[in-house]
Amino acid sequence: MTSEFYERNAEDYFRATVGIDMSEPRERFAKLLSPGARVLDAGCGSGRDARAFHELGFQVTAFDASPRLAALAREYTGLPVEVRTFQEVTWCEAFDGIWASATLLHVPRAELPSVMRRLRDALVPGGVWHLSFKYGAGEREVEGRRFTDLDERAAETLVAEAGGLEVVWMGVEPSRKPQMPDERWLVVLLRRRPA
Repeated sequence: MTSEFYERNAEDYFRATVGIDMSEPRERFAKLLSPGARVLDAGCGSGRDARAFHELGFQVTAFDASPRLAALAREYTGLPVEVRTFQEVTWCEAFDGIWASATLLHVPRAELPSVMRRLRDALVPGGVWHLSFKYGAGEREVEGRRFTDLDERAAETLVAEAGGLEVVWMGVEPSRKPQMPDERWLVVLLRRRPA
C-alpha cells in the first residue's frame, strides 16, 4: 500500500524531496492569492512547500497520511502538521488556496471525483487549487506505490466529474528531480466557481 511505503521510507523520501526547487509553480499559485491568504498543503510530504508558503506570509494548514512524514514535516517547518487522508477531509470553505503537489496521483481513479469534491468544498468560492500528476494515462503500481496518471483530456474529464471547478491554467512540465530527467508532469491550476 502507498501509505505503508511512505511510513517505511519516510526519512529517505524526506531527504530526496525536501530540496527540490518548486519556486516556479509556487509563484504561479501564490500570484493568484491575496496577502495573508489561508493555504492548505494537502499531502505535504517533507513540508518543503508548507514552509515556503509560511515564509511568504500565508496562513498554512498542512496534513499528510503518513505519521512519520508528518512528524518530519512538523520538525522541518515548525508548523502543526495533521495526520489524515484525503478521504478524511471535512473542511468547508476554510481555505483561499489548496496546494496538492504530486499527491492526488496516489488516489485510485474511481475515488478521485469524490476526493476532488471534498477538497473543492474546503475552498472558498473563487479559491484556487494547484495539483499535479505524472503525465500519462491509466493506473499502475511501482515498488509498492499506486499511481493514477493523467493527460490533458483525462484531467478535463476529472474536473467535469468533480463539478464546480474551472481550469485557470494547465501545462506539461519536466520533472524537477535531477535523477528523473525524462519524467513529465501535468500541472493544473483550478478555481472554485463562485456559488
